[in-house]
Amino acid sequence: QVQLVESGGGSVQPGGSLRLSCAASMSGFGVYTMGWYRQAPAKQREWVAEITSNGRSTYEDSVKGRFTIFRDNAKNTVYLRMNSLKPEDTAVYYCRASRPYWPTYWGQGTQVTVSA
Repeated sequence: QVQLVESGGGSVQPGGSLRLSCAASMSGFGVYTMGWYRQAPAKQREWVAEITSNGRSTYEDSVKGRFTIFRDNAKNTVYLRMNSLKPEDTAVYYCRASRPYWPTYWGQGTQVTVSA
């Protein structure tokens, strides 16, 4: 049974930093594209960043230069380093694992709150 467990969320002041982690209990972690999504209150879930199996990363425009996604395949873990946080980054952050022709998996989410 596949499990994705996010951690590292919390409350931080504007300009602060957090590092989210997503630990995956699954075989073949290294071949999955791992992504981070977020959902703010009363809004649709949106894509934030992803990293492919060969380490290529892409970002949503509003987080470019502030967020960094990276993975440690030996630990079956993907991270999201978030710097210069803004109130509009407040959301529940979800981890996603995907690969062609296989089911997509989601974590349960971790809350990030940015406020003064």
